Amino acid sequence: MAAIIGKKIGMTQVFTEDGTRVPVTVIQAGPCPVTGVRASENDGYSAVQLAFGEAPEHKLTKPELGHLKKADAGPLRTLVEFRDPDTEYQLGEVLTVEQFEPGQRVKVSGTAVGKGFQGTVRRHNFGRGPVSHGSHNVRAPGSIGASADPARVFKGVKMPGRMGGKRVTQRRLEVIEVDAERNLLLVKGAVPGPKNGTVEVRSD
Repeated sequence: MAAIIGKKIGMTQVFTEDGTRVPVTVIQAGPCPVTGVRASENDGYSAVQLAFGEAPEHKLTKPELGHLKKADAGPLRTLVEFRDPDTEYQLGEVLTVEQFEPGQRVKVSGTAVGKGFQGTVRRHNFGRGPVSHGSHNVRAPGSIGASADPARVFKGVKMPGRMGGKRVTQRRLEVIEVDAERNLLLVKGAVPGPKNGTVEVRSD
């Protein structure tokens, strides 16, 4: 399993040899040192832990610095575990974008852009009400439950509330280009999160 942590730079476009325009997201990924290896025999599950994102040393606690020092890694702010690796990893090994290749399918996970408190029309794609003369139901959600029985609103009813700001995984994205010199991955289409947001890329 190929896996790496990166930072979303933004979107641009590239052109293929036949002139087709392809929208891509640029991800600055790695290099990511291996800071932990989990084995089924000792930990009950199989995983590899990677680190990414340089940070001032005073922003990390002593236990965090000590954990990174075991892998000969500097102060890094983000630690992520990737489950079920097919490849054997060694503590201190550094992973780069070279483990990916053009045409490969990957899935990218990140925290979606927060939209704040939104109504049902935007949050759940509700239709609007009639806009004829005297109507007061233009963007209202309508009925949310009966009055006499059960005399309450059931859990899970789609209502206004906080939108975005949650973990999202975009699957089946195609790697268009790999720039090992600049640690860049160009992935077709959009990926979750804002610019400069941390994302996780793994083979799909």
